[in-house]
Amino acid sequence: MLLLRVVGILTAIVIGSGIVAWLFTRDRRYLVLSARVAKGALFFVLAVLVLMAAERLIIL
Repeated sequence: MLLLRVVGILTAIVIGSGIVAWLFTRDRRYLVLSARVAKGALFFVLAVLVLMAAERLIIL
């Protein structure tokens, strides 16, 4: 769970930084970077949750 918190905090920092950079420069690549990071973090969190659920099922 600590890993998920760290990933969540880092993801929030990167997405926030990308949005702020886009607001200052109006360069769309910062929004694309933020979207890619959000998508990657979402897949990572889903994979971790699936592994945790599989662990619970194996124990049963």
